[in-house]
Amino acid sequence: MPETVSPIPQGMTLRLAEWYRTDARDLPWRRPAFHEEFGAWGVLVSEFMLQQTPVTRVIPHLEAWLARWPTPTAMSAATPAEVVQQWANLGYPRRALWLHRAAVEVVTRHGGIVPRDVDALLALSGIGDYTARAVAVFSYGDRHPVVDTNTRRVLARALEGRSQPAPPSRRDLPLMESLLPSSARDAAVINAAAMELGATICTARAPRCDDCPIAIDCAWLAAGRPDTGDTRRRQAAYEGSDRQARGAVLRALRDAADAAVPLDLLLTDWPDAIQRDRAIDSLIADGLAEARDGLLSLPG
Repeated sequence: MPETVSPIPQGMTLRLAEWYRTDARDLPWRRPAFHEEFGAWGVLVSEFMLQQTPVTRVIPHLEAWLARWPTPTAMSAATPAEVVQQWANLGYPRRALWLHRAAVEVVTRHGGIVPRDVDALLALSGIGDYTARAVAVFSYGDRHPVVDTNTRRVLARALEGRSQPAPPSRRDLPLMESLLPSSARDAAVINAAAMELGATICTARAPRCDDCPIAIDCAWLAAGRPDTGDTRRRQAAYEGSDRQARGAVLRALRDAADAAVPLDLLLTDWPDAIQRDRAIDSLIADGLAEARDGLLSLPG
């Protein structure tokens, strides 16, 4: 594993920017009309939904969500049950409750306007360093390094000569910063381009190096694509997991709409009763379900 980072090749950012402007996917949150209609709120919602969820699954849910709640003020008036119901099968439904709490906080602390300041964004529920910087950069045009999983993989290969990135660290932001042009507008393009490259070309398992716009600059490719060790944490299988059990319980509650479901009738055909009960208990603990008088329902 290289101990030092390769110098930034001259012209690398230019090649990356040119590729992005001609080859990037046409996604709703990249369109000017989206920003004009929904502003920073639209970007914030999209970033919540995109966490650990493929783009193709997010797009229809995002459109439905913003049609129902086009502003933080509109969403803050919703109930937690309505929010979880609307989240449907996006997965990791705690994100829905965090987004709802963030909307309430935007209304109470910032008059219904999603803040621009990174620290103010970080103070909202469910928002980490990536999401805060993404909103500041892609909504407000500020100059910050933005690093997600795809970006880290591009940086690891192009600059560090690694086949896969090391675990997230405090080095990530300075490393991305070293790629950014001085212009805030150009820096936003490079931030988006690095993410897009990692998502579509410099993928984890089958990188398409022949199609890469910065192949000539890549330290990993120049070294012969060595296997420097895969440090990615692999996601546990879904089938038969507690996550699947939690999803099945939530689906039953959503299907019941406003009605509560008797606990002794919930998922009686689930193959592992202990796992089913564990899933119910964890949903209650996470605030995604409420139990009262032998009944289970979505949060009120």
